Amino acid sequence: MEEKISEAIKSAIEGAADRKFVESVDIAFTIKDVDLKNPNNRIQEEIRLPSGRGREIKIAMFAASDAAQKAKAAGIHVIDPAEIEELGKNKTTAKKLANSFDFFLSEVPHMGLIGRWLGVVLGPRGKMPRPVPPVVDPAAIAAGLKSTVIVKSRDKVTFQASFGTRAQSHEELLKNAMEVYNRVTSRLERGIGNIRSLYVKTTMGPATKIEVIN
Repeated sequence: MEEKISEAIKSAIEGAADRKFVESVDIAFTIKDVDLKNPNNRIQEEIRLPSGRGREIKIAMFAASDAAQKAKAAGIHVIDPAEIEELGKNKTTAKKLANSFDFFLSEVPHMGLIGRWLGVVLGPRGKMPRPVPPVVDPAAIAAGLKSTVIVKSRDKVTFQASFGTRAQSHEELLKNAMEVYNRVTSRLERGIGNIRSLYVKTTMGPATKIEVIN
């Protein structure tokens, strides 16, 4: 399968037109014979990409005082916890905030307030903040997230995940793609036997189908 995925990555990139922005490269799965009505069968994996995501990741943290200073020093955007309720009352502003960042962090005491006022916006996007205990430097968590991608099927048989960008080398993309592929198939009862189809594509390019033989 590694050779097939390698060829698909090459084909997808060669078949994509040049853009004025750096396109992501995605892998799309369609699974079969899996009861996704049962939440235990749904795919939800946080995967550390060995070659990184190939682009800058934006992280924000709900923090005050010392934690806020540590977050700023790590290049993390800081949101004053005093703004949480106001943000929650304005859905347009809350959605804009949610779409502006890849990941959110928060000091532990603010998690309840965030759930109450922003959970309806952040939850469905899979962006509820990760709690940062007082003894943990937010920089350490942010460092790990910069190479992390989340793969989730929810209740859909077709789902996809970005595993890098066109700015990365073929070798880097292949390592990342295999990491995602192996993690997803490891979650399926019959592995590749539960995959109906598999595609690789750039953000706006044509999809390249990977032959799946069960």
